[in-house]
Amino acid sequence: MNMLVTRLFGPRRLLAVVAAIAIGSISAHAAQFQYVTNLSGANESPPVVSLGAGTATVDIDNVAHTMRLQVAFYNLTGNTTASHIHAATAVAGAGTAGVATTTPTFAGFPLGVKSGTYDITLNMTLSSSYNPSYVTAHGGTTAQAEADLFQAIADGKAYLNIHTSTSAGGEIRGFWVPASTPTTETTWGRIKAIYR
Repeated sequence: MNMLVTRLFGPRRLLAVVAAIAIGSISAHAAQFQYVTNLSGANESPPVVSLGAGTATVDIDNVAHTMRLQVAFYNLTGNTTASHIHAATAVAGAGTAGVATTTPTFAGFPLGVKSGTYDITLNMTLSSSYNPSYVTAHGGTTAQAEADLFQAIADGKAYLNIHTSTSAGGEIRGFWVPASTPTTETTWGRIKAIYR
């Protein structure tokens, strides 16, 4: 069988086909990235005095074009009024930026509460996943908006903000940082992959 395949494709073409399959496997696996943040009033700009806190995770799949957001928050001073991701700040981990995702808030985000949890997966090819002005400012297409938002998250220039009745500009927020993922040996042909 190997001899027949080699005769049909030739040794160079066979090598190219095998390499393409291997690269495709690596690309499919490397398309998922996870970022985390700790939410606090001290992270706001300017800082907000609040006992409120929380954690959030965002899972990005740039092949499926999805972004899954999971949030847990508690002890807010005011009741929630909105939550979204802002991007991109001029400097990583500091400053403010306009709203990039759904306005006035994520669909189904728990409003009117001081504690809660939230879990949503957004299809980033849909304009409804963005603030319309973010799409306009980023080439007028969801494809460019997606690329720019994912890059801002990767660069530490995007943050999750939870707004409340006592802090209209945001009571708690946190900048996204890569989740701790060690160098691992994958099951995709036992190729070593380093995750950001």
